[in-house]
Amino acid sequence: MSSLRRDLVSAFRRLYKAPGFVFAVVVSIGLGIGANATIFSAVSTFLLRPPAVGDPATLMSLYTTERGNCCGNNLSWPLYQDLRREARSFTGIAAFYPSMPASLGGYGEPERVWGSLTSSNFFDVTQVRMVLGRGFTRDEEQQPVVILSQRLWRRHFGSAPSIIGKSVSVSGHSFTVVGIAPASFHGLDIFTADLWVPLGNQPLLMPKIGDRTRSNTWLEVAGRLAPGITSAQAATELNGIARRLAESYPATDKDRGFQLEPAGSLPPDEKAGLTGFLVALSVVALLVLCIACANVVNLLLAQAYTRQREMAVRLSLGAKQSQLIRQMLVESTLLALGGGAFGLVLCLWATSALSAFHLPIPLPIDLTVGIDGKVLFYASVLSIGTGLTIGIIPAWVASHPILTRALKGEESSFVGSRRRWSFRNLLVLSQMFLSLVLLSATGLFLRSLQRASHIDIGFRSHGILMMNVDPQLNAYSTLRTTQFLEELRRRIRALPGVVSVACVDPVPLSMDGRWDDFHVEDRSTTSRPNTVVDLYMVTPDYFQTIGISRLAGRDFAHENADSSRVAVVNETFVKQLFDGRNPIGQRVTGSGATYEIVGVVKDSRSRTLGENARPILYRSVKQDLGRDPDFRGISLLVRTDGNTALLEGAVRNEIHSLDPTMAIFHAETMEEHLRSALFLPRLAGTLFGIFGFTGLLLAAIGLYGMMSYSVRRRTREIGIRLALGAQVGAVQRLVVREGMILTSIALVLGLPCARALSKFAASILYGIRPHDAVTFTAVPLFLTTIALFACWIPALRVARVEPQTALRCE
Repeated sequence: MSSLRRDLVSAFRRLYKAPGFVFAVVVSIGLGIGANATIFSAVSTFLLRPPAVGDPATLMSLYTTERGNCCGNNLSWPLYQDLRREARSFTGIAAFYPSMPASLGGYGEPERVWGSLTSSNFFDVTQVRMVLGRGFTRDEEQQPVVILSQRLWRRHFGSAPSIIGKSVSVSGHSFTVVGIAPASFHGLDIFTADLWVPLGNQPLLMPKIGDRTRSNTWLEVAGRLAPGITSAQAATELNGIARRLAESYPATDKDRGFQLEPAGSLPPDEKAGLTGFLVALSVVALLVLCIACANVVNLLLAQAYTRQREMAVRLSLGAKQSQLIRQMLVESTLLALGGGAFGLVLCLWATSALSAFHLPIPLPIDLTVGIDGKVLFYASVLSIGTGLTIGIIPAWVASHPILTRALKGEESSFVGSRRRWSFRNLLVLSQMFLSLVLLSATGLFLRSLQRASHIDIGFRSHGILMMNVDPQLNAYSTLRTTQFLEELRRRIRALPGVVSVACVDPVPLSMDGRWDDFHVEDRSTTSRPNTVVDLYMVTPDYFQTIGISRLAGRDFAHENADSSRVAVVNETFVKQLFDGRNPIGQRVTGSGATYEIVGVVKDSRSRTLGENARPILYRSVKQDLGRDPDFRGISLLVRTDGNTALLEGAVRNEIHSLDPTMAIFHAETMEEHLRSALFLPRLAGTLFGIFGFTGLLLAAIGLYGMMSYSVRRRTREIGIRLALGAQVGAVQRLVVREGMILTSIALVLGLPCARALSKFAASILYGIRPHDAVTFTAVPLFLTTIALFACWIPALRVARVEPQTALRCE
């Protein structure tokens, strides 16, 4: 221990005397560890973090299988009751519906929130302790009681303890607050809940879910394993129950089985996709760290060469080589720990930036990532491992000098020999190679982002304000909802600067929506099978407001729920169902209804930016809202020729003048919505942009450092050349050529590798091919230019070499 203490003191003293060297190493390692810690933060958040429940290891989510194929996470009410009654492997089984929209009122402005319907034993099974109040009791299954999340309690009620026992309005109904859940508990699903109410309130708050028959699967289920019972034993029992139920209910339960997974984790199919994505990002982050390590090894080797005389003296005085190696490893580990600390600072910034991204969907999915204990442990282990890895070769080189040469101040290592290909050359070559691969990926994703932002989406984005309302949360009937929307449109049209107003459900480019199979009613006119069609509900003036051109027929006008259903379709619908023939007046059937086509409009993007044109059928809000309601609410689109920010307050006032209890949510411009729709290309471009340019910076620094060291090491040789009459320019070209040869080899080796790897990114590229010619032309030129500068700057020192001085160099 005393020897280690001496090594630490010696290491601190030596590093204190070389601040420039320490800065270069700490920044290089910090960039690499920061990239890895950032990706691991996402891994920890989405894959490793257990739910904030008591004893999470024994809380299991139940998934159904069909013929052994996983997975479904929804069970019917009767099946849940069967399991709760028959299963003995669990101390308790709870059910919940995780995505219940609600309107919260009674205190301040009405707020749209997301809640969860739960069985009365939910908080007993999960063992979640309230920070205030209590959980549900067994006799409250049908009672109007509510538990608030701590976030909602702080945001909407100002953390007032007196809220316990008070009544609040939940979707127009009075509920008594009985508890406040801890801030760390968001639920057991990917959705973030703001409140919880007993399942018995489902007919009151979510009547459209459907009945409680065996065929209606809408519940998620979690169970607490009994003491001494493993998940495998519990699954065996559940599958035995499933076989008995299959005999009793073959129509709904045949071939059904069960699979258990840790509660709070992603469903197995979604988890597999996310794991693959994060593994790919981890590999890229490790490549950045490898480039950083190669850069630092080069710097440490240069230090090792200069310390060989010191090491030779210490060996001559009786020091052991193992002692010298240990001292240098302590120095490299301290440097790596400093880099790890800097990397964690970068990780804090990066996770904050990544948390700003959000999906353009109306569901409450929290993508916030941050640093936790696992990330700190990972960064610490990675830092120590990096320190030992980067230090071992320089330590070996420095501690194994050829004494007779080292004592005279001459370099004496095979690594430092003057052969054309040294170990340091190979390090720089690997840096340039990896940088080329990363820069190629960066170029592809940046080009993809550029093309995605210029894709013709088929509708207007400028000058449109969007707001969502959901009248059904205020217990509106279908008729009252349509009347509310009609009066609201009339009032907003009268506002100064408003050009047109319309309503739509859902907004295009929301990544989801509704779709169904459609076919031409008169099948004798076409032999085509059913076609999957995207469905929208709109009001009159929608196409004018959003800027979709009408090609034939008319817009919606004065339809009502009692008139025959009509629809407007797009070009792709006509091509796929009518082979391009005139569809006006024709009838199509799907989604449980028949529609007469009265208009045709141009194609527009429906779900995502990168999709091919989809067939779309637009329905009338007045005719289909009652038959096909949506939990996302209705989106109000206001087109203006003025400032949308100034218009927002006026629109809010008109909504609340009609109904002061109506919650308004997702207020944004169409341009902001489109930026959210660019989530995937923006995320990929941001991540690979950071990784790619970090790798390039490290590689350029590494090449510059090697060339600078080469010029310094060859000072005597350069002096001899100049003394014998060589021109300064010729010697400078000789120095530059050495670095550019390495760069050329890296290009020859790296380009085929980068092109081969690019095909794996094909599915997330927008508007370009994986072998994009612009990218694979610009990236090598860019890398070559950077390398040329990195070589030319050290070459300029040749002009300052005095032959008389150089000839005296040892």
